[in-house]
Amino acid sequence: MEATDIEEHGEDADFEAPPNGGMNELLHVGQEENIQGQMEEFLGPHSEYNEEEEEKKYYRRKRLGVIKNVVAASVGAMIVYSVYMGLLQMQLILHYDMTYREVKYSNLGLEDIDRKMLMGINVTPIIGLLYTPVLIRFLGTKWMMFLASGIYALFVSTNYWERYYTLVQSAVAIGVVIVPLWASLGNYITRMAQQYYEYVNYKEEHVQEQKKLPKGACHRYIIVFQSVFHIIFFLSFVFAEFPMRLVLNGHLHKTKHILFNVKVCGAAVSGLIPGFNTTVLTKLPRSMLLIQVESVLMGFAFLAMIVFLVLCGAAYRPTEEIDLRSIGWGNIFQLPFKHLRDYRLRLLSPFFIYSGFEALFAVTGFSLSYGVCILGLDRLWLLIVVYGLSCSVFSFLPLCILRLPRWTCLASGAAVHLVLLVALLAFSLQRDRDLSYEQYLGPLLVISVLWGLGTALNKTGLSTVLGMLYAEEKERLDFVYTIYHWCQAIAIFIVYLWSHLPMRAKLSILLATLLLACYCYWVMERRLASDVRPRLPRIPRPRHKVKGYRYLEEDNSDESDSERSDDDEELDKENEGDVVEEMGAEDREERVQDGGAQGDDSPRARRKSAREGERKEKAGERRRDGGRMTEVGWSSLQERRDTHWYLFIYWGCLLENFHLTLLCHSEGLYQTRWV
Repeated sequence: MEATDIEEHGEDADFEAPPNGGMNELLHVGQEENIQGQMEEFLGPHSEYNEEEEEKKYYRRKRLGVIKNVVAASVGAMIVYSVYMGLLQMQLILHYDMTYREVKYSNLGLEDIDRKMLMGINVTPIIGLLYTPVLIRFLGTKWMMFLASGIYALFVSTNYWERYYTLVQSAVAIGVVIVPLWASLGNYITRMAQQYYEYVNYKEEHVQEQKKLPKGACHRYIIVFQSVFHIIFFLSFVFAEFPMRLVLNGHLHKTKHILFNVKVCGAAVSGLIPGFNTTVLTKLPRSMLLIQVESVLMGFAFLAMIVFLVLCGAAYRPTEEIDLRSIGWGNIFQLPFKHLRDYRLRLLSPFFIYSGFEALFAVTGFSLSYGVCILGLDRLWLLIVVYGLSCSVFSFLPLCILRLPRWTCLASGAAVHLVLLVALLAFSLQRDRDLSYEQYLGPLLVISVLWGLGTALNKTGLSTVLGMLYAEEKERLDFVYTIYHWCQAIAIFIVYLWSHLPMRAKLSILLATLLLACYCYWVMERRLASDVRPRLPRIPRPRHKVKGYRYLEEDNSDESDSERSDDDEELDKENEGDVVEEMGAEDREERVQDGGAQGDDSPRARRKSAREGERKEKAGERRRDGGRMTEVGWSSLQERRDTHWYLFIYWGCLLENFHLTLLCHSEGLYQTRWV
């Protein structure tokens, strides 16, 4: 009995009801209703959500991103050229000093190395027209800028070990990437202006359908962005003088020693500075000091690479870049030459060449034959800094094109340089070693400021005019800017060749080129006012069946109707015939099954019409989706890219294990025991 009572008591304990059981059930019911209400509130339409306001915020972020891209590209280019020009100037001054050459590199022949290095920098860009568009379209605009900045960083790194096989090769590499770098920068700034216009006018029909922009639609943004770019870039002349001012100026001889044998300055000079002393340093800089300077410059070169890589966005959409590459590499190679048929580019070519002349003349001819020859080498940094600041400050003047005709910018810069060239032709000085010429510092600084004014109007105006002429032709921008900077490369080569000519001959060439450029520009503007249509080469349509891209051959959404071949049309006809036969068979089956009793309003007929509508809609989407990659194509490209990364990581791990094994062997830590 006791056992039975215990068992019954245990069963009652097992099935004992929890406290407040009814209340818990009510709570669960209330929680379920509350959760259901929250889900409906979360999934239902939000009363606070404003689609138009969110769209405005989205495109505002896009516009800020475009501004960030412009500033980042400008800062990156400024850092690259600050490092390059500062290091090159310091290197040439050190190598010019005979004591430095004999003490540190007596048997290397630094003079010969410097000559070949300058030849590599100045001569190699002549062939830039052959490969620049191919490089830009193969790598992309952003990646071309990144690669070029890496080549400049390579040039800095070779100065740690100054030998023929380091300096000359890196100088040739710089000559190779000069034209691609500047063509990419010009293309990038113009593309940012086009993108900014699209993000401002995102509601326009031609923007939503990605059609060609209306004529003159984005001109104001091109003017503003080109001005911003040149305002920032011209500061490179200022920062490039920091190594000269902070390091070398304290090691220079006095002016009387350096210019002891100099007899004449100015327009009467032949060469650069005849009679310039071959010893310019009182004491040699410590090797550790030079290594520290080069390390700082190397750090800034890497900073420029990071700026291009991280802060600069893409210039084109992925589908646009694929279309740009898909016209065929042979066509890409030929199109720069075919664009020379355009009378606008032909008539602007003298201005392109003069643009290269005047910038190099300011840095080499005027600064050396006038500035250093009269004031001394210790004042060189001041002349260049004033010139760079003047260029940067006056680069905002091309903004006047927003209100004035576009020819005012180039005409004003040409007028300033014309007056200065005439003045420099008339100025020459017989130098006396016992006299001081500090009274010429003010006039020379004024000439530097005015020359910087002309340079700012000239370079910013040229880039702006070129962008305005081809603002609606985004598939031609790389060809156009390649021609522009290739002409400047020819000018650089000519300046390299004329270094031993008399100064009056150099000034006469500059003056003649400027007058010819002004006349050709006037002819071009007159033809444009007369509505003379330029002869533009036809850009071939993209052919996406190119080896290297994984597309669906059977359902190629990138192929427009005008590009379809005869074989494709025959296949389409066969497929259409098969579809008709299948539809006929289906109709016969339906008629047999239905016994002909159902009319047009039957469910089977409605399903049939729905299938036909879906088939037509898919065919229409395939035709409309002419320039875009299919989802399968994108996924295959992504899988291919992921596979490359996996292989890269795998081989990296293998190499690291091999390296650790060798390290352990060398340290005696890896021992094999035989049992």
